Amino acid sequence: MRADTPAPTATAPGEDGVPLPAAVLFDMDGTLVDTEPVWWAAERALVEAHGGTWTDSQAMALVGNQLEVSAEVLRREGGVDLPVREIIELLGAQVAAELRRDPRWRPGALEMLTGLAELGVPLALVTMSWRSMADAMLDHLPQGAFDAVVTGDACDRGKPHPEPYLRAAAALGVDPGRCVAVEDSPTGLASAEAAGVPVLVVPHVVEIPEGPRRTVVPTLAGVAPQDLLVLVRGQEHGTVTRS
Repeated sequence: MRADTPAPTATAPGEDGVPLPAAVLFDMDGTLVDTEPVWWAAERALVEAHGGTWTDSQAMALVGNQLEVSAEVLRREGGVDLPVREIIELLGAQVAAELRRDPRWRPGALEMLTGLAELGVPLALVTMSWRSMADAMLDHLPQGAFDAVVTGDACDRGKPHPEPYLRAAAALGVDPGRCVAVEDSPTGLASAEAAGVPVLVVPHVVEIPEGPRRTVVPTLAGVAPQDLLVLVRGQEHGTVTRS
């Protein structure tokens, strides 16, 4: 979160009187669904099909990126001699197929979405996956589960630029500083922070460095919607880690 952005103020309290965020903005890959291994396998197969090699460290460096940026890296470092859009469509088709077969929910993710919806908290999906990939996950949820969906193919500038989170807050008609973002990658974290959105970080495959105004939890399992403001308000004192 920007140093000049205060901790989020509460929206109307839930039924038990505990204040809630004005909205919660969720990343998708690695945060809600465990698709990173699927992306990595698809990247490796594509690079190897073009005679190259692809390491785990190279794959990890792409986590959270705008897909156009990742495709350029695959062309440059992996020797994939295909247009950027074709690379994205090839990889995305594999990820979408796996999501349609099995959403691969991360621990506590579905429970958090359900709990927030029951309390009437507006929700946005903010992902660098394209809409066709996001739809493969959304098909497993009730229609309209997210009040706004911002995908990578709808953004001029993807994460780590603030545009995706600013778009989501604008679509919901809320102040970014009154929301909570849920992210798993440094790239997504940087995007939310640059937009002035307090962040709950749930690391998955990439380590998240410590920093001011940052809350880290190992999993969403056991985290209730009513915990969100309590957790991010602790950011005023620096990095908060909940074990």
